[in-house]
Amino acid sequence: MAKAQINPEKARWLEVLGIAMPLCLSYIPIGLACGILLHAAGFNFIMILVVSIVVFSGGAQFILASLLTIHAPLSSIFMTLFFLELRYALLGSSLSKYIKNESQHFIWLFAVSMNDENYAVNYLKFATDKKWSPQDGLLVEHYSLISWSVANMVGGLIGSAVSIDLEVVDFALTALFLYMIVMQVQSHLTLLICLLSAVLAVCFLVLTKNTLGIVIATLIASFIGFMIENAVRKHSKNPEENWFLTKVFRPIATRTTIEDQKEKKKLKEAEEELVAEKSSNPPKRDN
Repeated sequence: MAKAQINPEKARWLEVLGIAMPLCLSYIPIGLACGILLHAAGFNFIMILVVSIVVFSGGAQFILASLLTIHAPLSSIFMTLFFLELRYALLGSSLSKYIKNESQHFIWLFAVSMNDENYAVNYLKFATDKKWSPQDGLLVEHYSLISWSVANMVGGLIGSAVSIDLEVVDFALTALFLYMIVMQVQSHLTLLICLLSAVLAVCFLVLTKNTLGIVIATLIASFIGFMIENAVRKHSKNPEENWFLTKVFRPIATRTTIEDQKEKKKLKEAEEELVAEKSSNPPKRDN
């Protein structure tokens, strides 16, 4: 008997769905918890859906619900969410080179649909898969948005009947962010900046007693990383061989990027040209 195939016609949207499925499934428990918490904060079914689509950030929505439950002033809520979401300016800039040839409408739609987790998936695919297109990246964003919104709405519907332990949710969110960091660490410099960010974040959280400390720590660590990389590239004869920019150990599935493949191809072509030149011009023998 012939085996049934899930995607016999090789539909691209189904292939992308298969790639995005682990992300979509991981959103279900956290999305349910977020919907329950938003319901506890006073949001109805429609408002939960609107917040899920407009904000589309687990951390921001959890903070929003927490601030509302303690009756924080609106000015504090807006400022906290603004600085918390400011990181997307940095994340989006790293993806801009892959979508710069698309229309302004596409870029806007891509930007408003991006969050931390689908950014990690898209960045990895753009860097390692030559066939990955901006349209594929937008599909990943939409799949994750649908999964998150549906989970939020279901959580809102059952919020009055179910209670959750928020410590478990905090652990799940932390695990997601750790996964995103690990997938982005490519060089010794990025590893050092990650460690520096963690230390600075703890220090500024103690000093400010507010999530604004995380934003300050991120900006300082990013600036330091930029200055180090800029100095290395400006003053080093072989920047890519400098310890800061050399690659750290990576899992086999994520070790080779498109840039790595291009570099290997150039080296191979140079070696072939050198061999061809030597074979066409053999050394002269003394009589």
